[in-house]
Amino acid sequence: MNLSRLLGALVLLCAGGLAALPVQAADAWPGKPIRIIVPFGPGSTPDTMARMVADRLGPRLGVAVVVENKAGAGGNIGTGAVAKAAPDGYTFGITISGPLAANTILFPNLPYDPRKDLDFLTIAAQQPSVLVVSPQLGVKDVAGLLKALRDHPGEYNYSSMGVGSISHLAMAALVAQNGSDAVHVPYATSVKALTAILSGETQMGILPAATVMEQARAGKIQALAVATAKRSSLLPDLPTLAESGVPGIEADAWMGFVAPHGTPKAAEDRFTAEVVALMKDPETVRQLAKLHEEPVASTPGQMRAVVQGDLDRWKPVIEANGIHFDN
Repeated sequence: MNLSRLLGALVLLCAGGLAALPVQAADAWPGKPIRIIVPFGPGSTPDTMARMVADRLGPRLGVAVVVENKAGAGGNIGTGAVAKAAPDGYTFGITISGPLAANTILFPNLPYDPRKDLDFLTIAAQQPSVLVVSPQLGVKDVAGLLKALRDHPGEYNYSSMGVGSISHLAMAALVAQNGSDAVHVPYATSVKALTAILSGETQMGILPAATVMEQARAGKIQALAVATAKRSSLLPDLPTLAESGVPGIEADAWMGFVAPHGTPKAAEDRFTAEVVALMKDPETVRQLAKLHEEPVASTPGQMRAVVQGDLDRWKPVIEANGIHFDN
């Protein structure tokens, strides 16, 4: 073989080897531990979901899956950390609606753009938000609460999980639609918001079912309705707000997984497929039901549609009530 043919053969060999590298890299994923960033503190609903997924995902993938909490700024710190992480297939995030939808309006200097900096993977599960009131109010249904608010404008307080949270926006929409007034009192967590109702600091709130239903069944608070499009299969006896005369307020507390934009598709597809499989496992369904959560296991496109729907729903409420942060 002459020199030119030898060089040509070497070029073809190298080209073939380089072309095979992406396939080999994809086939080898995951080759090291994976981390899931939670933008809220330990014990929060997203944290509980992330740890359940991590515990079951690790054995399926053959590597450790580590949960890392980065709380603060309404979920923006942790979600921003995911957006800025290396898109190498070893960092994923779990988040809720706020950091992907409402926060883009609430925070004028959001340190990330959900649409550009994140890949949406799947909404894993959701739980209904429940309108609850203190028994001291003496109301038995939504109609009674609406009348009490109109008869006593500005005299009652409502709890939320923080300024701009879905619990805040849902109650603000209810109060506005009723043509009444009430004082918003934000707390750092849903548990603290519930504690305020139990102690009499506030009289009502729209909070996650997992937080309030045990106390409701014990008779310490009154559950009036769910803030969902249709009745929850987990709480079938509770009417929706729409059925109760307050249409258009849907505050599903969902949890979804995201990845830094540009993460290899093979890694995203495998991660998403494994999470979806877990959400459809009968044992997972039973565990979720204990937490008043239902599996969703959406596609990436469905998750994008839900985020856009949340943005369209809450933008008018945010603007009408002048809710914003200065940072």
